[in-house]
Amino acid sequence: MKSDPKKLIEKNQELTHSELMKVTSHVQREQGEWISHTVMVEGCEVPFKFKRKGNYHSLKGARVNMTYYPAQETVAGIEFDVMKVVRIKRG
Repeated sequence: MKSDPKKLIEKNQELTHSELMKVTSHVQREQGEWISHTVMVEGCEVPFKFKRKGNYHSLKGARVNMTYYPAQETVAGIEFDVMKVVRIKRG
């Protein structure tokens, strides 16, 4: 079943949906049985993060549609702003 960004946003007002964002960087790292993905997009200094069970084809240079929400991550005692992606699809 495909997720509809409009329905996701209706259920959770913190979610934001953006379309045709250009990916400038895409890094994939193993984290146990999951693969952690970090995506940087043009015009935004905050990383977009999501996890998948397997590798994802490189998104560098691609346009994507994403549904996400703001969050904070603590690394070595320092808090960083990140965007947690709940849905990503090529645009």
